[in-house]
Order: sequence, then C-alpha cells, then structure tokens
Amino acid sequence: MSAVRGSREGALAEAFVGLADTLVADYDVIELLHRLATECVDLLRVDAAGLLLSDQRGALRVVASSSEEARLLELFEVQEDEGPCLDCFHTGQPVSVADLRKVDTWPRFAVRAQEAGFRSVHALPLRLRSEVVGALNLFGVEPGGLRSDELRVGQALADVATIGILQERAIRHRDVLAEQLEVALHSRVAIEQAKGVLAERHQLDMDVAFALLRNYARASSQRLSDLARGVVEGNAQVPAPH
Repeated sequence: MSAVRGSREGALAEAFVGLADTLVADYDVIELLHRLATECVDLLRVDAAGLLLSDQRGALRVVASSSEEARLLELFEVQEDEGPCLDCFHTGQPVSVADLRKVDTWPRFAVRAQEAGFRSVHALPLRLRSEVVGALNLFGVEPGGLRSDELRVGQALADVATIGILQERAIRHRDVLAEQLEVALHSRVAIEQAKGVLAERHQLDMDVAFALLRNYARASSQRLSDLARGVVEGNAQVPAPH
C-alpha cells in the first residue's frame, strides 16, 4: 500500500514539476494545455480530458484534448451551447455528473457523450480568484464520481495551467503596449522633425507649422504620423498657408 502511495505521490510531484517547467520564456501555452490534459488522464480515474479556453471576447474555444473523441465532444458542446464545461465556465464552480444516463440538464450533450463512449463527466474551472478563463472536462467510460482528493488534484493541475495562461496573456499584453509606446515615440519624433522642416521652409513659428501639418493631414485624409514621415523624407509636400 505504501509503495503504491509513494508511486502516486511521485507521479504527482513529477506532473507538477513538469507543468511548472513549461512556464519559462517563450513557452507554448497550447503545449502546456495538452500536457495538462494528458496528466489528468495519467493521474486521475478518468479516460479522457479536454479544455475550453475563452478568447478575448469571452467566447469558448476548444484548445486541447487527450483524444479525438474528447475533442469532438468538446466541439459539440461549444456548438450546441450546452454541457458541463459551459456551466462550469459561467459559474466558476466545479460540475460533477457520476452517470450521464441519469441527467436531464444537458439532453443533447448527454446523448452525444454516451455515443462517444463516456458515462461520467467532471468539469473544473480554470480560475484565479474571480477571473475564470476556461474549463477542464474529465470524462470516464464508466459511471462513478471522483474522490475528493482526486478532484483537489485535478483542480490544482488546472490552477497551475491557469497561472500559465494568465502569465502568457500578461506578457503578450505588455509586449503590445511596449510596441505601441515605441511606435508612438517614433511618430512623435517624426512630427517634431516635420514641424521643423515646415517652419524653416515657410518661415513659420513651430506652433503654426504644427497646425499647418495637422490641418493638411485632416484635409488630405492622411494619418498625421504618416504625413510627418513623408515631409521629413521628402516624399510629401505641405503647401504654405494662405
């Protein structure tokens, strides 16, 4: 008994270390989620796993699965807008069904799941505090629930993945903001240079030169920064004020 327990604890430790090791620079969040699905099947009394993740508009997408049957069932769930993963995502609470033959909450999903060979399902939220970013579905070919310790392990694995997802989104958001700031700074430099060109060319003060540049950009339906770069590079002409 102790050897079995030690083996299971070792497998759990290895799974968490493996998931944590994926959270490095330039890691692939999809690979992380596929690994999560595989680890759930290896560590829990389930036969398949699938993950739904919300996009930036809040719509759920199938992003990972341990088998083709699980992937197709998740797609069916999203297309029909019915199933445990959707309820789990919208409420932020776990959903467990020990026997799909005895549930009437999602009639179309229950039938489709049984056709795919599954008899039980458990959904766990991908959640960090109040933010829910998706849900993890665990499927069993036999009826029956998961023990409380198994649900805790499943939720802990989902929590690690959630941290990875939010970290990746934060990095991407930070990179976008940095890129936007860099573009804005370059545009500002071009505008200042264009003001100087126009001020010297037409003998204007800098404020009048800027007003001339901005008014001409509006009148000619050009972006101010694009026109400014054209003036600096000699590819655009701004007429003198009347």
